[in-house]
Amino acid sequence: MKIVIIGGVAGGASCAARARRLNEQAEILLIERGPFVSFANCGLPYYVGDVIREESKLLVASPELFRQRFNIEVRTGHEAIAILPAERKIEVRELSSGQSYQVEYDALVLAPGASPLRPPLPGLDREGVFALRTMPDARAIRDFITSRQAKRAVVVGGGFIGLEMAENLVQRGLEVSLVEMLPQVMPPFDPEMASLIAERMRSKGVRLLLGQALASVEADLTVRTREGLELPTDLVIVALGVRPETALARSAGLELGERGGIRVNDQMRTSDPHIWAVGDAVEVQDIVTGRWGLLALAGPAQRQGRVAAATICGREARFRGVQGTAIVGLFGLAAGCTGTSERTLRQAGRDDFSVVALHPGHHAGYYPGARPISIKLIFRSEDGLILGAQAVGEEAVDKRIDVISMAIQKKATVFDLEECELCYAPQFGSAKDPVNMAGMIAANVVRGDLSLARWEEIGEEAGLVLDVREPSEFERGHLPGALNLPLGQLRSRLGELPGDRKLLVYCQVGQRAYYAARLLVQHGFSPALLSGGYRTWLDRTAANEDSLVVK
Repeated sequence: MKIVIIGGVAGGASCAARARRLNEQAEILLIERGPFVSFANCGLPYYVGDVIREESKLLVASPELFRQRFNIEVRTGHEAIAILPAERKIEVRELSSGQSYQVEYDALVLAPGASPLRPPLPGLDREGVFALRTMPDARAIRDFITSRQAKRAVVVGGGFIGLEMAENLVQRGLEVSLVEMLPQVMPPFDPEMASLIAERMRSKGVRLLLGQALASVEADLTVRTREGLELPTDLVIVALGVRPETALARSAGLELGERGGIRVNDQMRTSDPHIWAVGDAVEVQDIVTGRWGLLALAGPAQRQGRVAAATICGREARFRGVQGTAIVGLFGLAAGCTGTSERTLRQAGRDDFSVVALHPGHHAGYYPGARPISIKLIFRSEDGLILGAQAVGEEAVDKRIDVISMAIQKKATVFDLEECELCYAPQFGSAKDPVNMAGMIAANVVRGDLSLARWEEIGEEAGLVLDVREPSEFERGHLPGALNLPLGQLRSRLGELPGDRKLLVYCQVGQRAYYAARLLVQHGFSPALLSGGYRTWLDRTAANEDSLVVK
């Protein structure tokens, strides 16, 4: 058997190594257009920022290692330019000489990746305008900063790469502005969670220009937006996302999906039975929503490569789909997510879900150094099936999101989170872990022990906003029109509450409001909790300000 793989990095390289482990007799050839077959592209921003100082640290495997350890031939600097499916051949061009030749295959794996989005706008081809996708890209940015003694940078795009580049350019001592067309950074997050990220970036000196779309880059590297802003700068990073590389697949007549990626089945096989595809170039199915989409993440690409190798070698293997589990670190803050977001569900017209918010400490409060984590859990109202989660904090965010990610994959419910047994010592967590707490709150909702109010209900005549914090807390800030009755006085002052109106109850983060809601229910009132309390209200307010005001 001859297995030919086009493209390395996560998907192609993992496919090649796995195929060798399963079949010692196969001839395996990997064709890579670039100079590196397997490198850590997720580490590129940190190489630009001098966090990773040696380029060699980013090299995962070399052609020599593939040859010596796996007996796999790797040809870097060779580009596949055509697929001849009827003949089971590919045409390859050696970039250094320009000469072309053909290679036969029994099984072909496409792992061409994706290319940075470059909209047809004036000036994006100018010197000093960069995208970051490869090792040479990172090297070029580093060299430009040093040789030009750059002091200012504009990053266009507020996704993962844009934010990581902003942080690392600040790390290099540059003054950074970030331009984002949407009213928030980090589109996978809901606005109130993204506002926490934006707050941290502003506190570290990044100028956020939200609701601003790139229009052009002028000859002097001034960035202009469609809304009329002009930003003089020394360096521009365009981080608007990526587009799947599908030219080879399209020319070979392979089926493409609605989002423009290569359509594959759960064995990673394309519409041609002898061709597989993996990585950023393929469309993947979301296990929560069932929708097909594009997801440029190394973890899924690596798993897809393993599945493709297994099925090529006659093993039974299936790719389960994706749930978009991801995390970003920014200026000491971590923001992680898994599953779907509230916004995505509402855009799909769904209203069969509930949301709880909480702000627990990352470990026991009595142990020094506890830091709050803001957590948002989304679940199906009927049965508590977990649909998604987001968390932002300085410590142990990855631990909580990873637990919930696995729960989603196993189709667990909030009752499972309520009962999950997690390791505990005071420096690592609490006897009632934040994951348990999220499950307990949500389980109370599904059981009917707790009703949730929508934040949009504030100000409606049918509801009275009840603040059960202490008067000193109330005086420092409160929700519009709120009545302050501290929890400790509530039983003795029930007569001050109207019996014919719904009570929207809140405290600082939710715990006292829950106690109050249970008390009120048993005294004949109709309370509903504003989940996450005043802290969440502040986050939502900041998100609304971001959507209205350019900062």
